[in-house]
Amino acid sequence: MKLYFKLIIPLLLGFISCKEESNMPPDLALKPPMASIKPDTLITHGDVRIDNYFWMRLSDKQKNADTLDQQTQDVVSYLNAENDYLKAVMSDTDSLQTVLFEEIKNRIKKDDASVPVTNNGYSYYTRYEAGNDYAYYCRKKLGETKEDIILNGPELSKDHAYFGLGSQDVSINNELMAYAIDTISRRQYTIYFKDLKTGKLLKDKLDNTTGSAVWANDNKTVFYTTKDPETLRSNKIFKHVLGTTQADDVLVYEEKDDTFRSFVFKSKSNAYIFIGSFHTLYTEYRFLDANTPNDTWKVVQPRTENLEYYVDHYANHFYIRTNDDGAKNFKLVETPIHATEKSNWVDVIPHRDDVLIEDFDLFKNHLVVSERKAGLPTIRVMKWSGGEHYISFNDPTYLAYTTSNLEFDTNILRYGYTSLTTPNSTFDYNMDSKEQVLLKQEEVLDSNFSPDHYISERLYATATDGTQVPISIVYKKGITKDGSNPLLLYAYGSYGSNSDPYFSSSNLSLLDRGFVYAIAHVRGGQELGRDWYEDGKLLKKKNTFTDFINCGEFLIAEGFTSADHLYAYGGSAGGLLMGAIVNMKPELWNGVIAAVPFVDIVSTMLDESIPLTTFEFDEWGNPKNKTYYDYMKSYSPYDNVEAKAYPNLLITTGYWDSQVQYWEPAKWIAKLRALKTDDNLLIMDCNMEVGHGGASGRFERFKQKALQFAFLLKAENQT
Repeated sequence: MKLYFKLIIPLLLGFISCKEESNMPPDLALKPPMASIKPDTLITHGDVRIDNYFWMRLSDKQKNADTLDQQTQDVVSYLNAENDYLKAVMSDTDSLQTVLFEEIKNRIKKDDASVPVTNNGYSYYTRYEAGNDYAYYCRKKLGETKEDIILNGPELSKDHAYFGLGSQDVSINNELMAYAIDTISRRQYTIYFKDLKTGKLLKDKLDNTTGSAVWANDNKTVFYTTKDPETLRSNKIFKHVLGTTQADDVLVYEEKDDTFRSFVFKSKSNAYIFIGSFHTLYTEYRFLDANTPNDTWKVVQPRTENLEYYVDHYANHFYIRTNDDGAKNFKLVETPIHATEKSNWVDVIPHRDDVLIEDFDLFKNHLVVSERKAGLPTIRVMKWSGGEHYISFNDPTYLAYTTSNLEFDTNILRYGYTSLTTPNSTFDYNMDSKEQVLLKQEEVLDSNFSPDHYISERLYATATDGTQVPISIVYKKGITKDGSNPLLLYAYGSYGSNSDPYFSSSNLSLLDRGFVYAIAHVRGGQELGRDWYEDGKLLKKKNTFTDFINCGEFLIAEGFTSADHLYAYGGSAGGLLMGAIVNMKPELWNGVIAAVPFVDIVSTMLDESIPLTTFEFDEWGNPKNKTYYDYMKSYSPYDNVEAKAYPNLLITTGYWDSQVQYWEPAKWIAKLRALKTDDNLLIMDCNMEVGHGGASGRFERFKQKALQFAFLLKAENQT
């Protein structure tokens, strides 16, 4: 049950002064809400931490209770007080936010449709109708014109403050579909089944799943993954037979190691079903013939510490991307289906020190490999019969990726391409003739937009230790590098996740107002190979923070901006980055946006009941080990808040967030407000209806984007 509780006691009005050096204009400001101080003493390895706001943590049981206890009422009242304070302080930007929202929304085609994807005799696509926030999911039989709406998004989403659709999985006979819905925003999906011939729902319903169902080839058996109800770790794989209840389902695999998560999927060939178990540093797979769903599962290669591998099927072999035998940037191997352990693995593409293998696609006559060299993605096309080539791209910084290649017996590769100046584009590429067809480019409904109006570059900043850190940057032609330009610098820098430069029509609202936008490809991502990731995690995590700071300093030195006009943005683990850099170098930034920020890292990683904790020990370290505890505490944003001046700060969170619990940003803003010595803006937007991903509607999410942009423009006195 999700409720929004109005404050009983209104905020007290008052005036606060703004320091002359602050770029934020004076406001008829409200007295900011001050959270109650209720000290908790936390002792680890003999080290004492006093947490004045530990009381803000609520359990799911408390949040979902029909009658709220006093603690829950206190927490909700505080969160609503922060929301009311944000609305009041930002009220002078109300008109601007409306303008920004309409700008962003109006650049997007309202009656848009996706490029159709062919699969098993049908063409699948989604389409929007003007006035709807949610899509229609449709298909047509190949060679026919009749459209079947297999899921009606506008109808399904009615009466839900949040509506998230998981995967839609169609049986191999094309007659049945499993689809998943989350209306809480905690990524716990309920799977439903629909008869596509009659349009009627079956009685079968599967709760607490990860959102996907895998069909066996008998068209009546599905495999699915459930989550631990407390930690939300995906840990059990069940077999369900249509016509039975979930209570009758057979547990076929349970991942008992709480540092692993599990999932189930089907090979592109439809011949095998796989169960995967994954950990930050190693993986394990089991397989089953999709024609015999009641048979025994077999292990591909038993889990071995530091051995990562990812598997798919082609003909009589499994093809495996792996880091075996020191292949840090991965290699591709094959192994016979009847002999799958690594002693039988034979190299197809050997390891290379300067090329990262990210993924691969199997076709009847071709092997396509997604690689990354010098930080840029490449697509390599290889014929099984011999010969290969790369698809060429021209932008200095870009994103290219294979997508929706569900058909096996074809010489057509579907890939996507985008850059900071090029809207997302979908191509069909003939792997034999090298001819390609642009199927669709994202339309930008703005008569003033042209890619020629903007410049993108790839620059390099020198890090503290001499490392060259790439920066992707875009700005409107005609800017002068005199330090007066506002600049928004983004980064993520964790989990080996790449911050690729893609086109954002939303960002035009900043670029056209004189902003420069830049992405810092800091260590902790994987843009420059596996070493780039390894050098930004565990006991090297601070490289992520210093890289970002060095990128900011470089952009100032190059004249793109100055400390009076430099802004930073990051979310989730990137929010941790934001928390670290404002503690380490607060004077470098005029403003910082921290979205769903992971800022209370020590307490969270000590608590194994919180979702994701045990799975992430090899990313951050286990603070039960004193070495990791001391290191994590030395940079933990929450633990290192001090009595000093901080830049203008906008923090966002969601009450139902399952990835970074709302209490982390709530505690952080409370501590910042109690200790900071400046008069800069400190505000938090806590959406009481959503979780980690924010609002679910097609356009609704842009309201928060408009708020973020208004915050930046307010800091630039452009309201």
